[in-house]
Amino acid sequence: MKDLITNINKAFESRIRLGIMSVLMVNDTVDFITLKEMLKVTDGNLASHIGALEKNEFLEVYKQFIGKKPQTTYAATKKGKRAFNDHLDALEKLIKKTN
Repeated sequence: MKDLITNINKAFESRIRLGIMSVLMVNDTVDFITLKEMLKVTDGNLASHIGALEKNEFLEVYKQFIGKKPQTTYAATKKGKRAFNDHLDALEKLIKKTN
């Protein structure tokens, strides 16, 4: 049974990180406000989870100004996409094996 959970990535155990990566897998970039509204989380909570994913190099952060307003957007990296797909594959194998 331990082999079944070997490829489950601890970085994606949080529902918020799972949500962030799920959104980024189907969108080229997503801004902070959109992520916050989609996941229904606070600024601080989202920021801490984004920081953890960024530390693992699973997402990239882009900061810019639109007029005088700052805008932060995020994109999944190749490493992040690969890790997330491996995580989903591991979950799928686990589900199939336990049925």
